[in-house]
Amino acid sequence: MTEVLSTGAKTGTRRPVPPIRPEYELPLEPLAESKSEEALPLYERLWQRTWLRKSLILICLALLWEIAARLQGNELLLPSFTASIKALVEDISSGIIPSRAMNSLNVLIKGYVAGVVLAFVLTSLAVSTRIGRDLLSTLTSMLNPLPPIALLPLALLWFGLGQGSLVFVLIHSVLWPLALNMYTGFTSVPETLRMAGRNYGLRGLRYVLLILVPAALPSIIAGLKIGWAFAWRTLIAAELVFGASSGKGGLGWYIFQNRNELYTDRVFAGLIMVILFGLLVENVLFRQLEQRTVAKWGMTR
Repeated sequence: MTEVLSTGAKTGTRRPVPPIRPEYELPLEPLAESKSEEALPLYERLWQRTWLRKSLILICLALLWEIAARLQGNELLLPSFTASIKALVEDISSGIIPSRAMNSLNVLIKGYVAGVVLAFVLTSLAVSTRIGRDLLSTLTSMLNPLPPIALLPLALLWFGLGQGSLVFVLIHSVLWPLALNMYTGFTSVPETLRMAGRNYGLRGLRYVLLILVPAALPSIIAGLKIGWAFAWRTLIAAELVFGASSGKGGLGWYIFQNRNELYTDRVFAGLIMVILFGLLVENVLFRQLEQRTVAKWGMTR
């Protein structure tokens, strides 16, 4: 092979030029006779289903309940799981539990929606003005540690024997934890997003709705969950103490009545219904909200 030499422009030395090698293409070897993907065994595919794992947990708890009730041997103190389910089915078929549940949900929705609206107003004021921030901080420090059920006597005095008393304590139970979560989410929004909103000329309510709310949505949804749990527990406890409002009792009143009449299986049937409502809202309503928003946008795992 002939070696080609080049002469340096400045030094006058001769440097060897590397030879130009011809291009070539190697054919790929055929793949081995094997599957690129192998199907998981059936038990592993089933174990990846969240609903199945949670169902197994509930079944195990029901079995433990049944075994404990049979070992205890006193239906008055601890009825069996099967007896409680039988009472639940009977009262659902007769329409007693559905009517009680609708009364509770009617009051719950009114108090919950009012609490959410007030929390949004207070938090929007807090992120917009200094006096609003001081107001929210002062009110949450004073009223958030106060149990909602402790306000029930005052609510009965102010609003009388009606839904107003229950709605008042529900607003108190929802307002402060939700406002704290919303304010924490708003203050954690990156400064770049805030500056982008201001550069577009967003101010006031439009700035909160278009910039702060989408960016702080994980904290807002967490606050909505906490507010829902507090409101549901407060309502059942208030109905146990307060009883029926305007002649219409809810699930708490149903539990209280059956406890007075020593129908323990129906007491547990009411408790099961309360738990089922909690599971339904948590795993259907809020789960769908998260999947359609923060999970879809990549804001949470």
